[in-house]
Amino acid sequence: MRHIFWAGDSTVATNKASTYPQTGIGQAFDRFTAMDVAVCNRAVNGRSTKSFIDESRLAPIYDEITKGDFLFIQFGHNDEKENDPARYTEPFGEFKVNLGKFVNVARNKGAYPVFITSLERCLFDENGKLKPSAHTDYVLAMKEAGKELEVPVIDLFTMSRDFLEKTGDEASKKYYMNLAPGEASWAPEGKIDNSHLKYEGAMLYAGMVAKGLAALGGVYASLLADENLEKDTTTIETNG
Repeated sequence: MRHIFWAGDSTVATNKASTYPQTGIGQAFDRFTAMDVAVCNRAVNGRSTKSFIDESRLAPIYDEITKGDFLFIQFGHNDEKENDPARYTEPFGEFKVNLGKFVNVARNKGAYPVFITSLERCLFDENGKLKPSAHTDYVLAMKEAGKELEVPVIDLFTMSRDFLEKTGDEASKKYYMNLAPGEASWAPEGKIDNSHLKYEGAMLYAGMVAKGLAALGGVYASLLADENLEKDTTTIETNG
């Protein structure tokens, strides 16, 4: 059995009934994997590369991961929080250094590291145009680290942003923990959530990650069920 260990934040994390219908990408990803692949989702809400390491969450991955496994590394959302010193990292400084620490954990155990850029937020302006992203520098920094460390990068940021621009404000709300047309508001005091995903969104973006693995080929594509190599996984229909 091969294992995908996933280190990341709330856009990836596995949710319980208490946060339904919120669903993380890592929680949905086993729908796309081959029968000999198990997903070990270690992503935790609210974590950055810094807080994940400082809370000793990387150490257990080092203990468990073995030769031939994979470590998917997806951070950025919380590294951006300049007013929170427990989580903030400078994109072209500490963020890249921390990414290297995740890579070392994988390679020291004979596993394959994979970088996945941040999921874009569903934020549109009053004219229905997708707003400029807060993720840009962290995406560029991760791509730089990928080149420097020879780690493959799946650019979920670009794929998700392209999808949102094409789909538009109202239609894209069905994928996020936002208020979709015709829905009763689930959020306390009408709070709008443009970052976290419903099941539909988790499946959509997990499909994009699968598409990225298929494009990488070789051992990365081998993680996927055969049927997911034969079709565009980003168009899979979801029924909630």
